[in-house]
Order: sequence, then structure tokens, then C-alpha cells
Amino acid sequence: MHSTTKTLRSFVSKAALLLAALSPSLAHAGTAVPNKGDTAWMLTSTALVLLMSVPALGLFYGGLVRTKNMLSVLMEVFVGFSLITVLWCVYGYSLAFTSGNEFIGGLSRLFLSGTFNSATGAFSTVGTFDKGVVLNELVYVAFQCTFAAITCCLIVGALVERVKFSGILLFMVFWFTFCYCPVAHMVWYWPGLDTAPGAKPVGGLLWQWGTLDFAGGTVVHINSGVAGLVGAIFLGKRIGLGKEPMPPHSITMTMIGASLLWFGWFGFNAGSALEANGSAALAFMNTYLATACAVLAWLGTEWLIKGKPSMLGAASGAVAGLVAITPAAGNVGIPGAFAIGLAVGPICFWGVTGLKKIIRADDALDVFGVHALGGIFGALATGIFNDPALGGPGGSAYPGIWAQLLIQAEAVGVVIVWTAVVAAIGFYLVKHTVGLRVSEEDEREGLDTTLHGERAYDM
Repeated sequence: MHSTTKTLRSFVSKAALLLAALSPSLAHAGTAVPNKGDTAWMLTSTALVLLMSVPALGLFYGGLVRTKNMLSVLMEVFVGFSLITVLWCVYGYSLAFTSGNEFIGGLSRLFLSGTFNSATGAFSTVGTFDKGVVLNELVYVAFQCTFAAITCCLIVGALVERVKFSGILLFMVFWFTFCYCPVAHMVWYWPGLDTAPGAKPVGGLLWQWGTLDFAGGTVVHINSGVAGLVGAIFLGKRIGLGKEPMPPHSITMTMIGASLLWFGWFGFNAGSALEANGSAALAFMNTYLATACAVLAWLGTEWLIKGKPSMLGAASGAVAGLVAITPAAGNVGIPGAFAIGLAVGPICFWGVTGLKKIIRADDALDVFGVHALGGIFGALATGIFNDPALGGPGGSAYPGIWAQLLIQAEAVGVVIVWTAVVAAIGFYLVKHTVGLRVSEEDEREGLDTTLHGERAYDM
């Protein structure tokens, strides 16, 4: 009996040692592993958004200004994008996408700490929208970084041809910190993205309300569009506006920029599904269709009112369609894409003509009329066309058109007020520190030579 007991104890002891030796493998087997297809798609989407941010936006904006200011616009976009990329990796990602409170995240990911363990070779992961499906966190960091950077660069369009280079960079730092990061957290942060052990994360305020924003109608377009309008008011009008001709110097470049924006926007919208799945396919097709509809709708409106269809009108219509479908991309069905694209064309055409005259601010490249107005319309339309009865994917969780529309309207209102206040404070501080506007002499000569000592073209 004693011998049997001793043998049993020895077996149990050896079994325990074996299980202990196997435990890391067993734990790894029970942990979700990123799918290689999803990872490849998200890396591709990130690169697409980078393309639409630096060359595409730079060419689109640059073609619309006068020759003497072309390089200054390219510098503001190129360097601004780089600046925000660095700040995102230092503290922006942590503030936007880690657990904190309803308005802002924490500091657990400063300098991206915790995303990679060099001692073990382990990468941290974040959840997607499906249970048990994860991404390497660094992939998500990079993808969201491009969103933050292009949003800050969009503001540039309202300020071109008279803003100081140092002034716009300083403003970007302030606005990114106190506006973009909190708004991104309020709209997009939800507990599923926090994998910290023992954490009890609180979702962002607007996420808790049930706000639908698939890829950035509020976070990107309303946010930047309103900030741009505030900046245009602070800067004042360009010298000679309304008295001297200020035609775009290269509609060809603007058309190329718009085309690259359309191409890159597939990463922006379809990538926001975070997986290579049906939701990404829906967002892809909606982005394709709504943009084409908006081109025709803007062009048709312009043709009727002005008598001639223009290339600038077609390019502007494409951007308006892209903006409006952004919050709706994976949140509406094909009928919604048709409706949003066809409606936003005339809406944004009025925004850059009639509404602009009413506001009377020199929003040089119509950031408010296209991005803010198109984003507002798209955000509200998302609440309507998410309805399953209208072909949307809302499902049983959809609260009804009026209930969801109210949620969307409240979110739009919060973002408008937040960005307007932060932008006003930011522009005020910049104006009274490094200065916001160049001298009259520098503005007349052109910012390419006076600020950067270069010319875009040999004269």
C-alpha cells in the first residue's frame, strides 16, 4: 500500500512538472493570434492613407493656389504630417486609445511602451470588431496615426497663402493635443481595444451614446473643417481678395491630387473595418459608388447654374463624396451610398458658393464648405441609412431613425463646439507668441521664396 502511494505521488509530481513545462505553450494556444490576411490588409490600408495624405492632399491643395505659394503648401502638408506622426508615437496614441475616462485616455502607451517586449519577442494585440479576432497593436497604431496626421493637414487648406510656417506648426501641436486626441477617444475608444490585465476601461463619451462614425466624419472632417474656418477668421482675408485675380495655378495637379485621394480613401474607409471581411467590402463599394455619384451631382448642379461643367467642379465633387461617405462607409447599405453621394454634391456646391458668401471668411480652399459641411451631412445621413429597412446593416440594435438621428446630431454638436473652442484658443496663443500671419510684403512676394527660399518652378 505504501509502495503504491509512493508511486502515485511520483506520477503526480512528474505530471505537474510536465504541465508546468508545457504551460507557456498552452497559454499561447489559448491566446488569439493575428490573422495574416487581416494584417496584410491593414498594412496596405495604412500605406494607402499615407499616399492620400502626403502626395495626394499636397497636390490637390497645391494646384489650387498661385504659383508663388505652391511649395509653401507642400511644406505645410509634408512637414505637418511628419510632425503629427512623431507626436502620435510619443503621446497621441496613448491619449486617444488607452483606458482613461470618457474624454481622454491615459499614459500607459507613452513612446509606444508595452507594444513590443524585446525580452520575449512578444507583440501586444488589440481587438477588432469581432470576438476573438485581434491585430498586432503596432499595426493599429500606424493605421490610426495616418488619420491623426491627415486631419491636422486638412486645416491647412483654409489658411494658405498668408499663414506663417512656424505658426501653423505650433497650432498643429496645440490642436492635435487638446482637440484631435480627445475627440478620437470620445468617438472611437471602446473597452474592446484595451487588453491590459485587470483593466476596467470606460468607453469614450460619444461611443457610449451610440454614435456611428465608421471612418471619421466627426473625428476627421467636421473636426478639421470647423478648425479651418476659425483659423480663416483669425487670419483675415488675403491681400487683394475680390480685387485681384487669384485663379488656381494648376487644375491638372488638383485633378491628379483628387484622383490619388479617391484611390487612397479605400484604405481610409475600407481599412476602418480592421479586418479583411464583408464589412471592408461594403465600405469599399460604398466609397467607390458614393464618390462617383457626387462627381455627377456636383457637376450637374454647376452645369445648370453656371452653364459650364468644370474639372475643378468634378474634383471638388469627388472630395465631397469621399467626405460624406466616410462616417457611413460600413454603416449603410448600397441604397445609402447612392443617396448620400447624389445629395452631397449640390449641398457642398452651395457650401462653397452661397454659404461662403454668407460667412464672408476667406476659407481659401473651402475646407469648411466641403469637409465640415460634407461631414455634417454624412454623419446625419448615417443615422438614417443605417436603418435595415433602408438597406443598412443596423440590425436589431438599431434604435430607429429618429433616435439614431438625434444621437448623431448630438455628437456633431459636441464636436463642433469642442473644436471651435480649442481652435480659437490655439490660434489666439499662436497669434500672440510666434505670430500667425506673414507681413504684407512677404504675402505679396509669395511664401515660397520669403519663407523657404525656393521656387516651385524655374521662372
